[in-house]
Amino acid sequence: MTRSLPSAVTVRAAAKINLHLGVGGVRDDGFHPLTTVYQAVGLCDDVTAFPAAELEVELSATDWIDVGGIPLDEGNLAVRAARLLGDLHGRALTGRLVLEKSIPVAGGLAGGSADAAAALVALDRLHDLHTSDDDLLRLAADLGSDVPFALVGGTALGTGRGEVVEAVADVGTWWWVIVPSREGLSTPEVYRHFDRLRPDADPTPPDAEVLLGALRTGQPVSLARALHNDLQEPAIDLRPALGELIEQGEAEGALRGLVSGSGPTVVFLCESADHARDLAGAMMRSGHEVVLVANGAVAGSHVVPAHV
Repeated sequence: MTRSLPSAVTVRAAAKINLHLGVGGVRDDGFHPLTTVYQAVGLCDDVTAFPAAELEVELSATDWIDVGGIPLDEGNLAVRAARLLGDLHGRALTGRLVLEKSIPVAGGLAGGSADAAAALVALDRLHDLHTSDDDLLRLAADLGSDVPFALVGGTALGTGRGEVVEAVADVGTWWWVIVPSREGLSTPEVYRHFDRLRPDADPTPPDAEVLLGALRTGQPVSLARALHNDLQEPAIDLRPALGELIEQGEAEGALRGLVSGSGPTVVFLCESADHARDLAGAMMRSGHEVVLVANGAVAGSHVVPAHV
């Protein structure tokens, strides 16, 4: 008997923050070796795949996110994900992909990578392809350094360009206040500025042992002391307001402020949910229009009931 295919599949994928981002000197191929510790936090995009005659993408977003600069063609990672998945199975995949965005665009939180990971899972389920986890991870690595982690979620060590991920021990529940920026910051430019500031950077990135040890304690104060981002200096040098924002959040009581990835989003670690809500309120009263509260770690890309 022929199995009927679903009428729609919705997959949720979480934003990531880098608890540790150690960057090595640029290689001959233009990439930087990384040692990073990712954490998926409860700020998510949903991607819903509907049957359609062609492959198409639609966008919607919360009112403070500008999606005007997001491409709907091959420049969109979700479209590229569909193409790669189709190539793997020897067929052109079709479907209407509706991306509902709550992750800031160009914010250092890997929203595009989350959408790509979600698209892989959604189209696999929509077309009943039964793609293996290993194949999905391989396709994800071809799409970008952060995409494999968006599939896996939780807390994980990333090596290589960040695309080789391994789950790590994490006994805590961590609370974050997230302050995005309406103006993105170019990741390639931040890396180029890292090279300008550190022309003699060690080709081996700093290891994450201190951070991994802090995760095993489950203590927010220990984690705050261990947070590390080699891209924070170049990001702040390019946009000094980020440094001022970190100082403000810490003055308001955050355990630690940190640029997320290449920025410009800044995240603040808090002691508890109540502490995070209090800090978020203080930041909003000081004039920040968008301040978010999220916990971590949360699951990677997973199917949720389709919207009615």
